[in-house]
Amino acid sequence: MPDVTEGWSADEALEVLYVAHWRQLVRLAVMLLHDQGAAEEVVQDSFVAMHSKWGRLHDPDKALAYLRQSVVNRSRSHLRHLIVVRRHAEREAPPAAGVGADHTAYDLERRGAVLDALRDLPRRQREVLALRYYLDLSEAEIADVLGISRGAVKSHASRGAAALRAVLGPTLEETR
Repeated sequence: MPDVTEGWSADEALEVLYVAHWRQLVRLAVMLLHDQGAAEEVVQDSFVAMHSKWGRLHDPDKALAYLRQSVVNRSRSHLRHLIVVRRHAEREAPPAAGVGADHTAYDLERRGAVLDALRDLPRRQREVLALRYYLDLSEAEIADVLGISRGAVKSHASRGAAALRAVLGPTLEETR
């Protein structure tokens, strides 16, 4: 991506950021929310918020980091909202429809197992693992996005990975 400079308008800068990073940001939000539609909304809202605040952005070269943090924060807010909605819901959502093809079912089963295991992790571990392994961010970048120390990133990544191995080891072996 070309450097985003202070001379660019919000429209120009956001267009470049959108083309280069929209898909990656949506994948991050999907890992955190487990909902493609909600993930796309969170990312779109993050871009809209950045557009309206572009003139106040102190360092436009850090726009991508701002967007990542915005996606993580908005994902957290969305999850908190869902908790409130679920508490007040009178009935549960209907079960998901089955899949016909064996290989697709296998892939969906593995993906579902991973997402279920991620969902059961504490929020911070889930966020660190999504940023580290799904977006390939460095420890320093993750620390910056989440506002925690690099040591905390290492600790959350280690604990989260250990928890996933404990849960997914038997599950993934059964699906082979």
